[in-house]
Amino acid sequence: MRPSLLDPLFASASALPGVGPKTGKLLDRLLGDADHPARALDLLLHLPHSGIDRRARPKIAEAPIGAVSTIKVHVTEHRPPRGKGPYRVLTEDETGDLTLIFFRANGGWVEKALPFGETRWVSGLVELFDGYRQMVHPDRILDEAGLAALPPVDPVYGLTEGLFPRVLAKAAGAALARLPKLPEWQDEKFFRATHWLSFGDSLARLHHPQNPQDLAPESPFFARLAYDELLSHQLALRLVRARVQVLRGRPQVSTGALAQKILAALPFALTGDQQKAVAEISADLASEKRMSRLLQGDVGSGKTVVALLAMAHVIEAGRQAALMAPTEILARQHYATLAPLAQGAGLRIALMTGRDKAAERRATLEGLASGALDIVVGTHALVQEDVRFARLGLAVIDEQHRFGVHQRLALGDKGEAVDVLAMTATPIPRTLALAYFGDMELSSLREKPPGRQPIDTLKINVERIDEVVAALARAIKAGARVYWVCPLVEGSEESDLAAAEDRAEDLRKFFGDQVGLVHGQMKGRDKDAAMADFAGGVTKILVATTVIEVGVNVPEATIMVIEHAERFGLAQLHQLRGRVGRGDKKSSCILLYAGPLGETAKARLEILRETEDGFRIAEEDLRLRGEGEILGARQSGAPGFKIARLDLHADLLRAARDDAEKILAADPELTGERGQTLRLLLYIFERDSALRLLRAG
Repeated sequence: MRPSLLDPLFASASALPGVGPKTGKLLDRLLGDADHPARALDLLLHLPHSGIDRRARPKIAEAPIGAVSTIKVHVTEHRPPRGKGPYRVLTEDETGDLTLIFFRANGGWVEKALPFGETRWVSGLVELFDGYRQMVHPDRILDEAGLAALPPVDPVYGLTEGLFPRVLAKAAGAALARLPKLPEWQDEKFFRATHWLSFGDSLARLHHPQNPQDLAPESPFFARLAYDELLSHQLALRLVRARVQVLRGRPQVSTGALAQKILAALPFALTGDQQKAVAEISADLASEKRMSRLLQGDVGSGKTVVALLAMAHVIEAGRQAALMAPTEILARQHYATLAPLAQGAGLRIALMTGRDKAAERRATLEGLASGALDIVVGTHALVQEDVRFARLGLAVIDEQHRFGVHQRLALGDKGEAVDVLAMTATPIPRTLALAYFGDMELSSLREKPPGRQPIDTLKINVERIDEVVAALARAIKAGARVYWVCPLVEGSEESDLAAAEDRAEDLRKFFGDQVGLVHGQMKGRDKDAAMADFAGGVTKILVATTVIEVGVNVPEATIMVIEHAERFGLAQLHQLRGRVGRGDKKSSCILLYAGPLGETAKARLEILRETEDGFRIAEEDLRLRGEGEILGARQSGAPGFKIARLDLHADLLRAARDDAEKILAADPELTGERGQTLRLLLYIFERDSALRLLRAG
């Protein structure tokens, strides 16, 4: 269904002029993926991240030290190496001397490139050595014709091993030559006001920059393409949302009697934020529109209880509910939290994971299909084909950024007019909420339930680790339990990062069998056993990787040690810290770091010491590092922007959101004149799955 006008962009990069089989394979490695080899489009959207300014043409004596210059020189002498030394070529102009240095050089090539007695232009970094100016391995050696073709700014691209900068630049130029003339999809008035160039001209200017400022994310050329990408994303999100809402909801009305039973059994009252979220969700469930809502809350803000009250609402209305979590540990944790409350209110609940015994799985499947079960908690096993519900009314998806939009829809498709509630324990800055979850309404839990203890956060150099271990020994003697988080599973000679297995072994020398270990490469049963031993107090120290980042709840744990804290993201550190402070005892988080710290790492650890407000921490994380890490590693649910930078282009995102709303209000299926051109945009930025939803609808 892709318009034929775009076919040249989706052709293999290997078919471009000047790209041979060897370069094609390297481009596939750099830009391709499991679904397709590198295409011309991938080359076009692989923009330079900086540029080398070749415009400075000083005399030798005027060439600034430590900067790139392009200098006209006369070759006066060749000095081949003696033994293992470098090959030197002496050059001059009327103002001074410049020595060109070549290590492991082919002498014949050097003589040919820089003939004795001839004039050449050399471009590269000018340095001072023993008081003499030199240029080590000039980037370019040119005659007058070569100088005329030298670009004013050399684009600098991300590369892969074996792929040279000029080869990639040449391939990008070949891809540009294949770019068809495209109609303008931006609003004419907006386009004039911004003074932007067309899509094609902006791409050309970025691949052939005239000055280094052209490549800045704030430049009009970069901004134009970022806006195109953000608009395509916002259109796609709204088309998904429209599809969900077109599939009419079914009003689910309850008296609230079941929810009251659960509330009466809670040892605490709901916070104001929880009450507001329950009211918003209840209103959604009772309406004729399909609910698509994101519940975001800081660590320990009580999202699970809100989800259970939503489940009680739909069960009282005669339907079933499902909760899907991204990992087995998290699914089991949710089940352990929900089961006593649900069963106390007379609700029938089951757990389903990928490693259930055949008889258990069969009983759960039968219970869901017959309607004998009210609630099921599980992993992505819930979206498998043989899972059928009698009357699914609510799908709750936890840590939803770890699932793609289609996985979320897949659980919703297990019933008729199913309402969807997604949850995340990673507070999201407003800019990212628009980008990642723009197809959903938003509820936020900012208050913590009463009784949650503040956490003392300490920053300690890893060189003082012996003092930390001694302090832990005293704390454990007084009844404390400790998490010790490491960034890797096992050590290697290539890495200096602490490894969980090695650290557990070291601590066992001191604490014996009081030390447990859990990491993502262990079998599920072994992980469960290690967690159960820690929760039950059999072990006092649990050495772990970030597998314990979310959802693990051991109120007796009061100390969190994070080794090599400088290597973790800010939001991830906050999540890990949230594993303690869950009971009524004072808690501590020790950030063990290896110095010296860079500016970003130092700022990250200081922010963590200053505040426990996850929403402020998320904003700071976005400011410090951009959106790449704000939700952890990029997952299938993340939009994966190639050009737009949400930390820098927040204003463009807001404008794109408003534009997308206006466009779809006037032309809901993009069939009008501008709508047809915007369909091209959706294909270019590979948001065309939203168009398939339109056809399916």
